[in-house]
Amino acid sequence: MSAVLLPRVEMLPLGDADIDEMVAIENCIFPYPWTRGNFVDSVASGYSVWGCRVAGELVGYFVLMIAVDEAHLLNISVAGKRQRMGFGARLLECAMNGARQAGASSLLLEVRPSNHSALALYRHFGFRQIGLRRGYYPAIGGREDALVLRRELDRILA
Repeated sequence: MSAVLLPRVEMLPLGDADIDEMVAIENCIFPYPWTRGNFVDSVASGYSVWGCRVAGELVGYFVLMIAVDEAHLLNISVAGKRQRMGFGARLLECAMNGARQAGASSLLLEVRPSNHSALALYRHFGFRQIGLRRGYYPAIGGREDALVLRRELDRILA
């Protein structure tokens, strides 16, 4: 029997040096991506920006804003070729745990109703819809609503 070494998976805080990689992923997976300026501003504002690296390659990231006892997941993205491999779940767990450790009692996020895979992930982790933001996202031919989801952070995930 031969041993197979799996690539090392790391969850790490990201900063200015990682922005180009985040922008590259963003531009490949979204028709209306965050701009470089959005990432620069998020890092400069001290938001919690974390990424998942596999053998050094950035495969996904999230941007989390914490205000008093509530956290807001501003962005969570996984590179197209790495989607449906569990990295979104790892990133979401990291964001939830980080928010809880920072004192947040709940986590909010917005998601497009058309983003079925993201909705399934959020529902799997216990997020519930608490609102609707009409015309929130740019979309081909107009605007798309955003579902506002929330999850209480009653415990830290394993």
